[in-house]
Amino acid sequence: MKIIIFGLGNFGMSLALSLTETGNEVIGVDKQMDKVNLIKDKISHAICMDSTNELAYEALPLKDADKVVVGIGENEGAAIITTAIVKKLSNAKIISRALSPIHDTVLEAMGIYSIIHPEQESADRLTKQINFKTTLENFQLDNNYTVSEVKAKPEFHGKTLEELDAKDKYHLNVVTIIRKKEKTNLIGKKSIVKETIGLPTPDTVVFEDDILVVFGENKNILVYCDGADK
Repeated sequence: MKIIIFGLGNFGMSLALSLTETGNEVIGVDKQMDKVNLIKDKISHAICMDSTNELAYEALPLKDADKVVVGIGENEGAAIITTAIVKKLSNAKIISRALSPIHDTVLEAMGIYSIIHPEQESADRLTKQINFKTTLENFQLDNNYTVSEVKAKPEFHGKTLEELDAKDKYHLNVVTIIRKKEKTNLIGKKSIVKETIGLPTPDTVVFEDDILVVFGENKNILVYCDGADK
């Protein structure tokens, strides 16, 4: 996809690099030249411009963009004006960062419903990682259910999922397993990578160092992580 990101602060720059690494064409925009210089050689294109100046948009391929991210995090007024100009000039899907409840309200009034709160989401994610002591990553579906990556317990090693019966004991569904695998590149160099094994079956054997991707209620994930039976 072709994605334009306004605001190359910590959030915008990290997002631009991540999207580039996953094969997208990313154009980064910021009014500070030092930020543009930091990233210009790492993404498709970086432009120094004031995104609150509508005339400046002639330099952007805005009409060709699939998505536009307004990630400005230092100036709420600039973020709102930028979002309004982009909405006026483009039909691309807009994802806008909100800096306050009022900002949320304004964006919703403008018809922007893809609203993100990076700091809050990051804090919520960290809170869950701290509370779910042995989980590695979490994706919260709602207030009650989560998809989590958890380390396989030592007593699981060498046993099949049917033998473990995690669904009955912990009330968790194993969605897949992430497993370490040795790979050799074209020049013969070996490295260890992590890969999913696909959809597991009752006969799937759990190995040492496996990471189980489980789905279930938060309370049951906590039980698993605490090592206690329900």
